[in-house]
Amino acid sequence: MYYIVKFKYIAIILITAVLVIALVTLKPHVDRKEMIREEAEFKKSQPIPEEQPKSEPVKKDYIKWVDFDVSKSAMDYAYKYDIRSYGDENHVTMVELLAYLGAKYGGDFSRFKYKDIYDLTSKINNETSFNEIVADMKYYSYYREAYGAVLDGFVGEFTIDGEKRYGLKVFSPIGGGYGYSHYDDFGVSRSYGYRRKHLGHDLMNGVGTPVIAIESGYVEAVGWNQYGGWRLGIRSFDKKRYYYYAHLRKDHPYAKDFKEGDFVTAGDVIGYMGMTGYSVKENVNNINTPHLHLGLQLIFDESQKDGINQIWIDLYDITNFLTINQSYVKREGNELVRKSSFTVLGE
Repeated sequence: MYYIVKFKYIAIILITAVLVIALVTLKPHVDRKEMIREEAEFKKSQPIPEEQPKSEPVKKDYIKWVDFDVSKSAMDYAYKYDIRSYGDENHVTMVELLAYLGAKYGGDFSRFKYKDIYDLTSKINNETSFNEIVADMKYYSYYREAYGAVLDGFVGEFTIDGEKRYGLKVFSPIGGGYGYSHYDDFGVSRSYGYRRKHLGHDLMNGVGTPVIAIESGYVEAVGWNQYGGWRLGIRSFDKKRYYYYAHLRKDHPYAKDFKEGDFVTAGDVIGYMGMTGYSVKENVNNINTPHLHLGLQLIFDESQKDGINQIWIDLYDITNFLTINQSYVKREGNELVRKSSFTVLGE
């Protein structure tokens, strides 16, 4: 009898242990299945997210450097041929001609001879297409893109005082009749703040001399800069060129209350020459000689704009070339404004 009772107790203990083990083992599976089911129901209840626009692919292959060595005389002759041939079947633009010469000279315009333009245009006039002529020039495409970044906005159709014309749609940076003195100072040493090269072109005249927008575009920078003083940065509409006007007049630097994004028309008075800059404190004259610091940055990829691979070019010959198209001004109240109405077609 004793053994029968003892066996019953042992059987009860074993059955209880089996049930406990089964519950412990099965419960996580039940809970896991329930969690999966609940998660699926939750996901079904959520709104379908909108498809995000795909970002544009990064442009990796772009020009990293341009040495713009084109002489004023080469620009003069190329521009004249552009104007004369406009409307002809074999019209060749100023930029195309200069790119041809750049490829021919390896960018060294100390080799420039008018005869090279004459020989080229003679071939074109004898029914040889320009594209055929440059087809075998290994570096023509490079010079076309590089010089185009500088000059593509220079020539085109516009109206002035209601009359439609084709020609220069950019202007000298100093108001018509005011004049200035300058020399080729690009790359000379500067020491304020840190030792560096001068990446602009200085034009000297008196305080208050009107500063003119060279090309149409939109304001990208305005206000005080420790180095440039009161300054204005204008980006061309094709975004390839950034014009920098600095050391504007103390107290009254700008011709209007500019803000970032404002449109500016080529030939507009944008400000006044001064002596501001070289100071952390705003509105301080720390420049010894009144002048306009003019800079032109080329941008082939947006990473170049404020990065370490910036491209600034020598503007000495360009500034001399632009004297053929000056914007004359008149006074309206406390400001100087342009005399002629001007509209670039297509902008």
